[in-house]
Amino acid sequence: MRIEQDHKLDFPDVLIRPKRSTLSSRSDVDIKRDFTFKWSSHTYRGVPVIAANMDGVGTFSMARAFEKDGNGLTVALVKHYPAEELVSFYKNGGDANSWYTLGLNEEDAEKFDRVNKELGDHAPKKICLDVANGYIQYFVDFLREVRKKYPDKTIMAGNVVTGEMTEELIMSGADVVKVGVGQGSVCTTRRVAGVGYPQLSAIIECADAAHGLDGLVCSDGGCVCPGDVAKAYGAGADFVMMGGMLAGHDQSEAELVEEDGEKKLFFYGMASDTAMKKHKGDVAEYRASEGKTVKIPYRGDVKESLQEILGGIRSACTYVGARRLKELTKRTSFVKVSRQLNTVFGDS
Repeated sequence: MRIEQDHKLDFPDVLIRPKRSTLSSRSDVDIKRDFTFKWSSHTYRGVPVIAANMDGVGTFSMARAFEKDGNGLTVALVKHYPAEELVSFYKNGGDANSWYTLGLNEEDAEKFDRVNKELGDHAPKKICLDVANGYIQYFVDFLREVRKKYPDKTIMAGNVVTGEMTEELIMSGADVVKVGVGQGSVCTTRRVAGVGYPQLSAIIECADAAHGLDGLVCSDGGCVCPGDVAKAYGAGADFVMMGGMLAGHDQSEAELVEEDGEKKLFFYGMASDTAMKKHKGDVAEYRASEGKTVKIPYRGDVKESLQEILGGIRSACTYVGARRLKELTKRTSFVKVSRQLNTVFGDS
């Protein structure tokens, strides 16, 4: 046993210090990024926001809304769609704004092989290889197998929170490493298992490791407001994945419920009792639920939420003089603040 003495930081622990700027308007900021992925060599241009592969968020409807938005945002599709529906979605141009989520079990692998075979040239080009614990050797071996079998696919893999494991995943075939453990708004891993890592520090450390190997990182979890998204980019994240901030909209493909005259939707972690009973029939005897279920207010179309998120990113860039989103991390200086101060000013 040992204790690391370095102080680690979450989003509420810091603010971005403003700097002199020659920008006259938020409209002067280009918040799109251009990437060439290390292993697949595919290119990407767009606002690097990804909707999480969660029920009510990672939906076909969300991907279509993102396509309509036109900013190149993408969705990590929830992995429980039937093969027939996935084939239909991808045949109708679904690949541009989506990542195909692939789990580690044999059933998921067989379904992915079937979808690829049926789609041919229309097959998914981007894979989100998703597991809660990216530190298990089986996951690394599985990633290597997927990379060998599909050398032309762009692979995002995770989750991890440390530099050495980020390097391991990139060298094993990941183009993008997903960063975050126990950070999500409906994730209870920190309480149930006592495991986690403060998200801001995780991004800083993993981005440093990834960029040295020409890899990329995606911050997954912890963002509860547009300012947190800006902090993630400032810390070095190339992509930012969010769940709760995109939940509760028309695109959730979920049934509305009435409570005290107010419309609400259920939102839950994918390791929660709700998700496991829905998709697996029950919670396996060998595991505990690591997610919770909440009811959140109905928020209408996702368009307004996207405008708020993207506007917040532009505003952050303007405050530090970053003409392009790419420049934000170079222009960012974080100021440590107390949680008490953040609470006074209404932050989480």
